[in-house]
Amino acid sequence: MAIRINLLAEAQAAEELRRRDPVKRAIFAGIAFVVLALIWSGMAEINEVLARERLTGVQTAIETRTNEYDHVLADQKKVDAAKIKLDALEKLSSSRFLQGNLLNALQQTLVDGVALNRFRIEQDYFPEDPGTAPRTNGDRIIPGRPPTTKERIVLTIDASDSSANPGDQVDKFKQAITKQDYFKTVLDKTNGVQLANPPSPPQTGPDGKPYVSFTLECRYMEQTR
Repeated sequence: MAIRINLLAEAQAAEELRRRDPVKRAIFAGIAFVVLALIWSGMAEINEVLARERLTGVQTAIETRTNEYDHVLADQKKVDAAKIKLDALEKLSSSRFLQGNLLNALQQTLVDGVALNRFRIEQDYFPEDPGTAPRTNGDRIIPGRPPTTKERIVLTIDASDSSANPGDQVDKFKQAITKQDYFKTVLDKTNGVQLANPPSPPQTGPDGKPYVSFTLECRYMEQTR
């Protein structure tokens, strides 16, 4: 029977022992751990970069929206200010003094023997309330209060009475103005029509007829605009 002798048995046993060496396995495990740690660190860094980019994008979007919101608030303030001015203009246009209405009313206050020589209008304006500017309360815009002005109008009428008995028609002309529809609505309710001074002494006109001159003051109701 043949006897086999393995001359490499000792070397093979040493190699097998080397392969099973725990130090080497620990080294391999350590290398593997380091590699995994590097991979994890690289992924974490990449995620951090991506997160920063997303954060930058969100912050940019927020700043954009904030700027847009500020623009909207500024535009809203301008719109509110424009509305206040438009309302004031509409109010002024609807109640402003019209010369045509006055002339038409004077044509309807004819009294025999009385002639209108001249009339004049005095319009004075006195500031009352300076108003307040619009303000913002959180997201809500509180409109301001527009300034107000008091309007005072005085109509002065110079006329003459050349009736049969000059001076008798002065009171009748005054009453005619007081009862005329236009003047009833615009003149002050107390002392709206007054004699500015007593009628003048009788005078003789170019036509040889005697007459007296007189002046009426018509005070309009004061208006706040």
